[in-house]
Amino acid sequence: MAKIWLILLMVLQASLCLAAPAKINDLIRENIKLQPGFSIAIFADNVPRARQMALSPDGVVFVGTTSSKGIVYALRASEDYSQSIQRFIIAEGLNRPNGVAYKEGSLYVAEVNRISRYDRITEQLAKPTVPHVVYDQLPAKAHHGLKYLKFGPDGMLYTGIGAPCNICKPDKNIFATLVRFNPDGSDFEIIAQGIRNTVGFDWQPGTNSLFFTDNGRDYLGDDLPPEELNQVLKIGAHYGFPYCHGNDVSDPKFGYQRDCKQFQAPVWTFKAHMAPLGMHFYRGTMLPKAYQGQLLVALHGSWNRSKPHGYQIALVRFDQGRPVAEETFAEGWLLETDVFGRPVDILELPDGSLLISDDYRGVIYRISYQQP
Repeated sequence: MAKIWLILLMVLQASLCLAAPAKINDLIRENIKLQPGFSIAIFADNVPRARQMALSPDGVVFVGTTSSKGIVYALRASEDYSQSIQRFIIAEGLNRPNGVAYKEGSLYVAEVNRISRYDRITEQLAKPTVPHVVYDQLPAKAHHGLKYLKFGPDGMLYTGIGAPCNICKPDKNIFATLVRFNPDGSDFEIIAQGIRNTVGFDWQPGTNSLFFTDNGRDYLGDDLPPEELNQVLKIGAHYGFPYCHGNDVSDPKFGYQRDCKQFQAPVWTFKAHMAPLGMHFYRGTMLPKAYQGQLLVALHGSWNRSKPHGYQIALVRFDQGRPVAEETFAEGWLLETDVFGRPVDILELPDGSLLISDDYRGVIYRISYQQP
């Protein structure tokens, strides 16, 4: 009798596990608003605190997290890229491993204070080898300590090092910067400074020009300062923090020391406190031609604004290499004042569909398109 009850319990648990993704998909389709022809569904639904994503050529999606357990995940995609069919834990016990990047068989993981490399990673997902520390001289400050990590067209690794405060004049030059170095950790270089906190950047197709998001300071009210989209036009340029925010918002504490005209101005601004994070220039062909070469930005959403906003994917339209307009690509993660989810990063799959990570729900969505 006990054996029968055990079998029945196992069947019930299995049915619940199968029903859960379907139920979540129904909620998503009901709440997330997209343009005609676009659809959204769950790609993976058990990825707590999912943040930056990276893709290997053989269909493995790596996911950094801010989980208290310090976990990095690997998700093997189905042949049609519609869903994750296997989940592996690559590492745990790390220091907020937000950033992941993949190159030539190796996974690079950015913790708050260091970057490590896991070699031959897709060959041993179930039991990765001990990682090799690439660079361990990053500041260990937790405030704005999350690292976004990508390889540039030059083959170098890029990451941002946030300011260790809401507003301050950092005591070390390494803070509030965008940096790069070789995959072995050599030739460390600061390429941009005066950046409060960038957790997203990408290179524009065709020009290879580097654009990055920057989150503005808090406690200047609901509508100041604007969030920024910046472009690296000159190595070593200063983008204003802590003296100036946006185009011309002088900081009440530090602004008297420097004029806003001395700094590199943003090429686009978002509304205050929307928290732009991951961004991606669309390179595929699944989406209509009007989206090709355009920029998608994950707006994580405000945390202390009197009326919350953000919680969406923005589309920044470019013309002749410059941003000219902003539209809403996907929304619905904010229901009145109730948070349904918080988009973090955007990853393009080989078929041209898009993955969106959500650290609030611990899921990854897939957005695809079919001509209506």
